[in-house]
Amino acid sequence: MNIVDKVVDNIKIIIKGKDDTLYEILKGVIAGGHILIEDVPGVGKTSIAEALSKSFDVKYSRMQFTPDLLPTDILGVSI
Repeated sequence: MNIVDKVVDNIKIIIKGKDDTLYEILKGVIAGGHILIEDVPGVGKTSIAEALSKSFDVKYSRMQFTPDLLPTDILGVSI
């Protein structure tokens, strides 16, 4: 069993039925790229991101985008 399968098995404890999505996300992680997870509300996008961060032992934070969001809100400094 390789490391990718171990990570997927670990995440499958929390996320059910998203194996293809998990492998696609891990391809992006291994390639060192950015990952955008798009889907309808309520299908587990945030849960996948949280589970991945726990599997890799990295910091996870979530940004809720709203119409009044400013660059200062994201960067913490005025532009």
